[in-house]
Amino acid sequence: MRKFCLTLLLCITTAAIAGSVKQVYTYKLKTIDGDPTTLARYQGKVLLLVNVASACGYTPQYTALESVYEKYKDRGLVVVGIPANNFANQESGTDAEIKTFCNRKYHVTFPIMSKVSVLGADKTPLYQYLTDKTANPTIGGDIKWNFTKFLIARNGSPITRFEPATTPDSPEVIAAIESALK
Repeated sequence: MRKFCLTLLLCITTAAIAGSVKQVYTYKLKTIDGDPTTLARYQGKVLLLVNVASACGYTPQYTALESVYEKYKDRGLVVVGIPANNFANQESGTDAEIKTFCNRKYHVTFPIMSKVSVLGADKTPLYQYLTDKTANPTIGGDIKWNFTKFLIARNGSPITRFEPATTPDSPEVIAAIESALK
């Protein structure tokens, strides 16, 4: 009986952990073209989720994001740009305008999602989860500005967060990506 109880407890605990780490994959988004999607399409990949903006002092980070994506995509990294207009109206364009800007100015090939809110009462559920200090005590907290980066493990669990001033090609981001890809 004791062995059965321990086995049952282990199974329940494993199922609970598996359910929580997969949570990032359940959130609904739209692609920049307006097609419904979820992050489940990237299961098994390492994700770098970035709230982007076209008219920000950090916008040139698109170049580093594309470079990092190109360097590591064959090893399983997917950079996902998630436009947001929460800070000083720096992403005021339509999805079509954002797509054109990213393609023409920065030759972006990584996935870009439709514009969402990452702060406030209309915060998208994905960012509600990522910034929730109870669900993610080490990385939770409000988004402070554009180009905040969340690194997500292959199993869907958030690993770490990098603030906007930390560039995608900085040694600490590269080290975290390489560690996650192992």
